[in-house]
Amino acid sequence: MNNRQLFLSNLAQTTDFPLLIEIDKAEGIYMYGPNGQKYIDLISGIGVSNVGHRHPRVVAAIQEQLDRYMHLMVYGEYVQSPQTLLAKALTDTLPENLDNVYLVNSGSEAVEGALKLAKRYTGRREIISCVNAYHGSSHGALSVGGNEVFKRAYRPLLPGIRNVDFNAIDQLDLITEETAAVIVETVQGEAGIRVGSKAYFQALRQRCDEMGTLLILDEIQAGFGRTGKFWAFEHYDIAPDIVVCAKGMGGGMPIGAFIASQSIMAVFKNNPLLGHITTFGGHPVSCAASLATIEVLHQEQLVPKVETKANLFKTYLKHPKIKGIRNKGLMMAVEFESFEVLKPVIDRAIELGIITDWFLFCEDSMRIAPPLTITEEEIKKACTIILQSIEENCA
Repeated sequence: MNNRQLFLSNLAQTTDFPLLIEIDKAEGIYMYGPNGQKYIDLISGIGVSNVGHRHPRVVAAIQEQLDRYMHLMVYGEYVQSPQTLLAKALTDTLPENLDNVYLVNSGSEAVEGALKLAKRYTGRREIISCVNAYHGSSHGALSVGGNEVFKRAYRPLLPGIRNVDFNAIDQLDLITEETAAVIVETVQGEAGIRVGSKAYFQALRQRCDEMGTLLILDEIQAGFGRTGKFWAFEHYDIAPDIVVCAKGMGGGMPIGAFIASQSIMAVFKNNPLLGHITTFGGHPVSCAASLATIEVLHQEQLVPKVETKANLFKTYLKHPKIKGIRNKGLMMAVEFESFEVLKPVIDRAIELGIITDWFLFCEDSMRIAPPLTITEEEIKKACTIILQSIEENCA
């Protein structure tokens, strides 16, 4: 049996129509098929490869750590330099109140930990999240998601969850002294790149302060330079009580974190002790890759270049079939009339060597979130191919 047959026979499937693109290797913004096919990865593995595939510094850090040790003990027991150095590098990018890092394996797990932390710290049970939010697929993360299509088959989910509209200042009075936390994507991703106003986020911060409610900002897609700031909340001159991150954090390796103050995080140490535990969280190899990723972002000055690169996409992607482009930095949604118009464009773009897709809760928009290392020439090439795909399908 070939790899495609083995894939269909032995790997659990999530749809009846997987893309079935076989990749033999990847480097930079490119992925390569076994027969020499070359693809520009215009979605970074859904926001993961912020510094590109197999960045040399990330690979070197992984190899160096492999020569020392891999898994030693469950998280939080041994002093492991990859974890401690990464935690320090992360807190150096954050406001002073965010000085304590809990390392996990993924964004969903980071959300689970943050929800537990908020409930334990406040002693409250209500969680408020937004309509069309996406925070992950595990039970708690799904519970605070904001799209019923993905939730209804798994009910009953966590009780005490209330959805409000994103960017709706007039609904903030629903946050009360019964609310443990509000969890919000700093930029809504799967809703199709929905950007809140500065006034909204500052009012949200103020209301949470007034009610003694913790503000959890989900930066799983938006963090690590994606929006043109290291953290997307920097655009709004606020700081959360808890921030969750993953995806672009690991340079391609699986890792996530939820980060708070020492005083908040300390509640996991007693009543009960070991209030949150993980076997593989903070895996030393993933931590080494993440630390190298942060160094690449800083030393190659990738984040300050994001807005210029985003503007290039908006300059080149002009066509009557494109209804508009929403973005925060290189977190972009190109809107079409409908899914029926968009889907053939995406399919043809893949045939021509451009990997893109749509959004879970916004089927009429094309996702663009390339590695931050993409060059002006590569942006122009990618846009030319997308426009060709539109012409061939919408003439």
